[in-house]
Amino acid sequence: MRALRILLVLLVVVGGLFVAADRLALHFAESEAEDRVRISGGSAGTTEISIKGFPFLTQLAASEFGQVDVTLKNMKTEAAGRAIRVGEVRARLHDVKLGSGYSSATAARATGTAVVSYADLTAAAEDGVTVAYGGDGKVKVTGTVEILGRPISRSVVSTVTRVDAHTIKVRADEVPGEGIPGLEQLVRTRTDFEGDIDGLPEGLGLRKIQVTENGLEIALNGSDVSLTG
Repeated sequence: MRALRILLVLLVVVGGLFVAADRLALHFAESEAEDRVRISGGSAGTTEISIKGFPFLTQLAASEFGQVDVTLKNMKTEAAGRAIRVGEVRARLHDVKLGSGYSSATAARATGTAVVSYADLTAAAEDGVTVAYGGDGKVKVTGTVEILGRPISRSVVSTVTRVDAHTIKVRADEVPGEGIPGLEQLVRTRTDFEGDIDGLPEGLGLRKIQVTENGLEIALNGSDVSLTG
């Protein structure tokens, strides 16, 4: 009986040491991954990575993880034109495989959300144009146009739509003075615009846009999503 108790104690100790070593290795790997993540066309202010599943070491040995959660904050892009800054991107990656030497990582599929504030939308619009929440899932765009030599401010209620996997469009539902020759187009040159959300991890794209009081909440999805390069 005494030998059995000693064996049980040893098993508990060894098990505890394994768990501690596993968690320590996990913490180190997450920190290393955060430093090595690269995104196409831009950079993130901070990157947070959480590798799910236990034990971590067996997943590492197989170079494959069932789920990895990634958070990118204050993402800045360097794309040509008027790119849109994204305050936060949260992505859940599934079936992540590591490349040779752990120099790359690719997820078979991924879902997530991106948040774009109205301040960042304003920065993506023409100079002097502001974007704010307009209620009922719309945005309010305000800009100044010059009519007969006089600057006149106009506000319109606009719809935000997804153009493709990386581009959104803001277009006024109606324009004041619509029907007057040339006036509608003049106003729309100030209030309507498109913006590219570049810099997302390669393979991850826009799926759906929801307009909220705090900004745009954009659903993301993709396949063969690459995190490093």
